[in-house]
Amino acid sequence: MRLEFDSVVTRWDARVDSWYFATLPEELSLDIRELPAPSRGFGSLRVRARIGLTQWSTSIFFNGSAFVLPLKKQVRREQGIEEGATVTVDLEILDV
Repeated sequence: MRLEFDSVVTRWDARVDSWYFATLPEELSLDIRELPAPSRGFGSLRVRARIGLTQWSTSIFFNGSAFVLPLKKQVRREQGIEEGATVTVDLEILDV
């Protein structure tokens, strides 16, 4: 399953290192939760993501209302992404 969405980049500071995320739209997240997928830790799904020219493999996680995509430091650096920026994400869900 392939999809594209826009998201404002948010930062989560609950750990020593900040984590940055792009949040999938709630409606899209609910559609994804309906898909038959293997049970994985934290309700995660394996994905291949792309922002700009940077592509990487990771997982998306359901946070209670929507799926979130972690944005690796390397991705943020290569694409000049900062907290509050709006990004366009191409996403391929591999677990369905």
